Amino acid sequence: MDVERFREQAKKRAPENKKFLQGLKRKDPRLVDDHFHQAHEEVFETLDCLTCANCCKTTSPIFYQHDIERAAKALRMKPGDFVEKYLRIDEDKDYVLQTAPCPFLDHENYCSIYEDRPKACREYPHTDRKKMVQILELTYKNTLVCPAVLEMTERLKKIF
Repeated sequence: MDVERFREQAKKRAPENKKFLQGLKRKDPRLVDDHFHQAHEEVFETLDCLTCANCCKTTSPIFYQHDIERAAKALRMKPGDFVEKYLRIDEDKDYVLQTAPCPFLDHENYCSIYEDRPKACREYPHTDRKKMVQILELTYKNTLVCPAVLEMTERLKKIF
């Protein structure tokens, strides 16, 4: 995966993708879901996240209390110590990682707490969710982070 090439393409296509995804809000939500879910399945049949891990290198998931407790337990830490060592509160009052890349990402793009990772990581890039029309702004942001989301968006442009 050539992450630099991806970033250039994503940035170049950003205005068009933003407009396109905003336009999907006016479409039948079930149809949008069906096409997103189909594109999601097709893209992830060929794309291996371990060749990229750009999400883990550049963004932070939100950590909810259950996520904190699960990750802390996996690391044999107290939840308070986990928060102090790894997290901060962002402008939206959410717990997020203090640093990027993710401190749990190893040199081969594997997650050292994979089985106990936060819900946001488990569900990323959120393109197989129901009611996609409700998260199209997030989807747009993810076109700038995830090559799979960029590819799904390109495929959907051909349909809509």
